[in-house]
Amino acid sequence: MTSTTEPTEPLAAWQLSETTLLRFATAGSVDDGKSTLVGRLLHDSKSVLVDQLEAVERASASRGQEAPDLALLTDGLRAEREQGITIDVAYRYFATPRRRFILADTPGHVQYTRNMVTGASTAELTVILVDARNGVVEQTRRHAAIAALLRVPHVVLAVNKMDLVDYKEPVFAAIAEEFTAYATELGVPEVTAIPISALAGDNVVEPSAVMDWYGGPTVLEHLETVPVSHDLAHCHARLPVQYVIRPRTAEHPDYRGYAGQIAAGTFRVGDEVTVLPSGRTSKVSGIDLLGEPVDAAWTPQSVTLLLEDDIDVSRGDLIVPLKDAPATTQDVEATVCHVADAPLTVGHRVLLKHGTRTVKAIVKDIPARLTLDDLSLHPHPGQLVANDIGRVKIRTAEPLPADSYADSRRTGSFILIDPSDGTTLTAGMAGESFATPAPVHDEADDDGWDF
Repeated sequence: MTSTTEPTEPLAAWQLSETTLLRFATAGSVDDGKSTLVGRLLHDSKSVLVDQLEAVERASASRGQEAPDLALLTDGLRAEREQGITIDVAYRYFATPRRRFILADTPGHVQYTRNMVTGASTAELTVILVDARNGVVEQTRRHAAIAALLRVPHVVLAVNKMDLVDYKEPVFAAIAEEFTAYATELGVPEVTAIPISALAGDNVVEPSAVMDWYGGPTVLEHLETVPVSHDLAHCHARLPVQYVIRPRTAEHPDYRGYAGQIAAGTFRVGDEVTVLPSGRTSKVSGIDLLGEPVDAAWTPQSVTLLLEDDIDVSRGDLIVPLKDAPATTQDVEATVCHVADAPLTVGHRVLLKHGTRTVKAIVKDIPARLTLDDLSLHPHPGQLVANDIGRVKIRTAEPLPADSYADSRRTGSFILIDPSDGTTLTAGMAGESFATPAPVHDEADDDGWDF
């Protein structure tokens, strides 16, 4: 966890370790100013190269604008610049002396909800913008619901364009109260409301001189100091096997290592482990990290584990602690966001990719589709179309060791793939969510599925 105190001097490159990294996403309705906020954040934190700023100034001048349009720093697609909207997820990387950042600027249009899911799926914090003139609108609720579904630990409500409401505190207070009540109902664990003007720079990087009634942090200060409380190094240990290393050289005639990136938790030499889905057990006899033996390794390090016993382990298997193993199942119930243009239907044959393992599967049922406007459930819709969020029941050809998404965002998530062309169809979150419908008795549960 990063300290919230001011460092005495800038951190060296080697000190910018994974513990100082914050992944965050921005979301909001069209014209709420997301790209302008991101541009202001990059500009005022001095994270923009001179040639980038000059290019933005030229593009802005060609449009007849006196000041640089900072939104152009993130809206890179021609269609985005022509329409003044964000269409695709724009990723930006920047750093301050306190912390490194990976930022995902996501679209605001309803038809690009799937892009917001993509950007926020790995985020530890989401900044949801609201136009101070319009307050909380339908798309604001939609983005809050998605943040809750994706279990994003921290949500920032940035009430933008305060300059257009004369920086009035009651306007900000009313919006903050309404949004916080809605987010709390969804189960969002933490909401921080900040009044800003992205265009003028108020409370983005520097404190506002005209909103002296606000005593909280600026957006950047909050991003730099918010604790990343869900430390994956202390979660259930999980290593999806990506490759089996067998050199068979004179120097290493019997070496057999299982390589992969630790998805969560910590492994130590001597740990008793289970290999799933087979259930075979052994002990960790060694850990190689960057070609050197170590006593322990943790997420997100890429390592090679060596086991005491010569057992059958292959790509797609999951190595876990013996006393902390997830249950394996062929029946997966999950909340999903459908991202493909073609609909997902009951009976759809798909490939399910979980970690490094890909198995055949069938969509057995779609119990409900979530209506994000009022969080109501539409039972048994029969299909999910692009941008729909709903509950599904999936039967897999082989057992899967899937955690609940509530316990582990890394090993509780999966994607559904079209087996004919490899298109990603759906992003899934195993286990319960606030969208879980009442139990539905389905007489087709045993109607002769062929696996």
